[in-house]
Amino acid sequence: MPPGLDQLKHIVVLMMENRSFDHMLGDLAATNPKIDGITPDLSNPDTAGNIVKAQPLAEFQGQLDPDPDHHFPGVDLQIFNGDTSAGRVPTMQGFVKSYLSQQRDVKHSQKIMYYFPQKKLPVLTTLAKEFAVFNRWFSSIPGPTICNRAFAHYGTSFGKVGMDLFYINEPFKSVYNRLISASPKRTSKLYYYDQASSTQEIVNLLQHQPELFGLYEQFLNDCDQGKLPDYSFVEPNYSDHDGDNGEELASDQHPDHHVQAGELFIASVYNAIKGNDDLWKSTALLVVYDEHGGIYDHVPPPACMPDGFVATPNDTGTGMEFRFDRLGVRVPAVLVSPWIPKGTVVTDRVFEHASIPATVTEFFLGDYDQRSPREKAAERFVERTDRPVDAKRNLLSLDVMRDDCPDFDLG
Repeated sequence: MPPGLDQLKHIVVLMMENRSFDHMLGDLAATNPKIDGITPDLSNPDTAGNIVKAQPLAEFQGQLDPDPDHHFPGVDLQIFNGDTSAGRVPTMQGFVKSYLSQQRDVKHSQKIMYYFPQKKLPVLTTLAKEFAVFNRWFSSIPGPTICNRAFAHYGTSFGKVGMDLFYINEPFKSVYNRLISASPKRTSKLYYYDQASSTQEIVNLLQHQPELFGLYEQFLNDCDQGKLPDYSFVEPNYSDHDGDNGEELASDQHPDHHVQAGELFIASVYNAIKGNDDLWKSTALLVVYDEHGGIYDHVPPPACMPDGFVATPNDTGTGMEFRFDRLGVRVPAVLVSPWIPKGTVVTDRVFEHASIPATVTEFFLGDYDQRSPREKAAERFVERTDRPVDAKRNLLSLDVMRDDCPDFDLG
């Protein structure tokens, strides 16, 4: 058994907000051809008939204002470019047209094609180059935040495709409740930034405070003291507000919040884990984004296992039902561990947010039947330690822990 799996005791997920793969990590293709990112031929048409190329002109703040559309009808336009026929195929050619609807300005709509050069995102790109980056991690639904985050917690959104916060008396337990209800009991916690920022998570998770919830300050303390739960889900700061130590900048990277604040937050999570030697060697950290935020990505979302629910034409706002049989737009995802070979690119498997509860449940609990078909079929980013492991599937594959992992100086 690979020692990295033998020693793995903690899985941490940091979920950021509303950025696509091409927008954040697409420039890595310029230096690593294994990464499916930006190429010179990528473009979208605008409504004036211009061909708009993807360009490395993304700015930290002030550019994607107003917020690009990422609700179900808008994402449908982005993926299918207005085609509503029965045999339609995703072309990823409707992003500029979609953004025009936010502000009737053709020139402004072209900014949806902008992406970040590597040098502007030193934290995220360093983690992607140093550890494992996923070429095919998609949001679970071609829609907004809450339904996508539900897949990260439940392996399904129970038929919802919007921003409904109420998920009461649903047939499947959250991954948190599965863990704390297990025998022997496992530990799990969702760390949200502070009371002012609150949490983006759905209402029935809140019924279990304080056992399942903690503030980010507690996460830092738990890392320092070696008290991190088996599974942790970390949330950034969702709003600019005054805190105990002055102004707190939103760090979620949701347009149009400052992207550098999110870079610092990602680094702070990484540093907190790496700063405790025992924790560092026994933890896998996944940094992932909940959905693409309406921003351009060139990879068509694939079909997937349906989860058994159906959203009505009225629910989708498109005049068509949605059977949860295809994924949403691709998002950045990076797996961090000192047991991962430097420069790993995961190219041959498709992941989505249902991969999170699938991985956590199977790693810590083993076989667990009361889950959605979608979650049961989802790829896992960490394998079980008591089953034969395919060497190609095990990302924590090194025989000796690395001693060359990067450090981030936060001043």
